[in-house]
Amino acid sequence: MILPIRLYGDPVLRTKARVVTDFGAMPALREDMFETMYNAKGVGLAGPQVGLNSRVFAWVDYADEEPETDTEPRSKILNEYFMVNPTLEFLDKALVEGLEGCLSIPEIYEDGVPRKRALRVNYQNEHGIHQSLEVEDYNARIVQHEFDHLEAKLFLDYLPSEVVATHRGDLVRMQREAKEFLKGLREQEKAAKKPRRP
Repeated sequence: MILPIRLYGDPVLRTKARVVTDFGAMPALREDMFETMYNAKGVGLAGPQVGLNSRVFAWVDYADEEPETDTEPRSKILNEYFMVNPTLEFLDKALVEGLEGCLSIPEIYEDGVPRKRALRVNYQNEHGIHQSLEVEDYNARIVQHEFDHLEAKLFLDYLPSEVVATHRGDLVRMQREAKEFLKGLREQEKAAKKPRRP
């Protein structure tokens, strides 16, 4: 099932996610998050981005980093990762600046986002089994970006205010759309609670 992706301005993106203790729904969530991520042509997706206040994210390791054009397909998938309750250990603390975008901040890309070059991520899979993975360079950037979502951070937070200000119009529009989406959700919840007439 494709889940709605929350946009910049949605409070869930600025709320620190909670530790997952019940893994019963995790296998189904894994499927939904990958389906949503691929549909949006992303490389990673965190729980808060689909409205879940849970410490979970999905990401994919492709054979290449980025296609030359938006219409060109990515190369083959090397691995899919679904990480629950991740923690990071930095193996190389050297900062490398790079280009980033975000499914919750569509069509905005900025270079100069600093990330550590290499790390180990300790996590649980969808069944609660503890695992560990070492990543570097581009994959380390993806993991740090998704982990930040669990900490209520966005890649824009790493950029100078004057750079963020150049996107003010788009960000205001996203905030308006996020507000409308939440209003619709509240109306749906209210309608669902109303007793049905016989």
